[in-house]
Amino acid sequence: MTDHEQIVLHARDVEFDWASLPMHWIPGEPQATHTINVLHLALPEGERWFVEVFKQAVPLIRDERLKEDVLGFIGQEAMHAEAHDGAAEHLEAAGVHVRPYIAQMEWMFRRLLGDRELSAKRREEWLIERLAVIAAIEHYTAFLGQWILDAEALDKAGADPTMLDLLRWHGAEEVEHRSVAFDLFMHLDGRYTRRVRSMLVVTPVLAWVFLRGTRFLMKNDPTRPGKTSFRTYLRVAKLGLLPSGKQLRREIRPYFRKSYHPTETGNTDQAVAYLASSPAALAADEPQ
Repeated sequence: MTDHEQIVLHARDVEFDWASLPMHWIPGEPQATHTINVLHLALPEGERWFVEVFKQAVPLIRDERLKEDVLGFIGQEAMHAEAHDGAAEHLEAAGVHVRPYIAQMEWMFRRLLGDRELSAKRREEWLIERLAVIAAIEHYTAFLGQWILDAEALDKAGADPTMLDLLRWHGAEEVEHRSVAFDLFMHLDGRYTRRVRSMLVVTPVLAWVFLRGTRFLMKNDPTRPGKTSFRTYLRVAKLGLLPSGKQLRREIRPYFRKSYHPTETGNTDQAVAYLASSPAALAADEPQ
């Protein structure tokens, strides 16, 4: 059993104060700022959907340790949704009308990927299909979690420390629980063809979510920073302010190996160390 698997997952009741957050919290980089801001619009609905799907899967779990991990995952994901909701509300209050985009995310997760009126057998198949999708998404969130923990370029660029703490607290927990969705899917089904198919679907959809979200935020930014451009993305990725295409491609490939397991990627020790020093996590652990 790996060190990662020995971790007892638990939710941290964090809070963030956005009162002094500048519109472009990466100074002078509105597009990079808004690409990361897409997380605040897309993740809350996605994570609430994760929670509901995982709750449906709990009665099917035959392994007590996995069940414990799944319950810890549920608690962490619910808190992630709340934290990003707060950042989205701040954007709305600052004059960025985010509700139309959030409504699209609600439609995708509640209607397109929500529960359906099905027979018992087909309902279980639909549940497992969605678990495969979540495992694929979690592969990317673990990658992003490790990336943000490593992204010293954001500190050098003067990125807002409160936002960095939100992103790194969340990223560290994604690294911490990076195996849970994959292990749950493998426990209940594990078909390689389903795993591959889910990744092939998830990859372009996530690209669309971030591209569309960045364009939406740039267009609705009251400071009128201009249009989204691919040239700008290449520039800021080269600076280390966003993940590069090369990094993303390198991360996708291992998932298609039959023997792949998420413990191969990410640094658990680094994630745990950040959670032990995160201002928000430390405040959450203080006795009330």
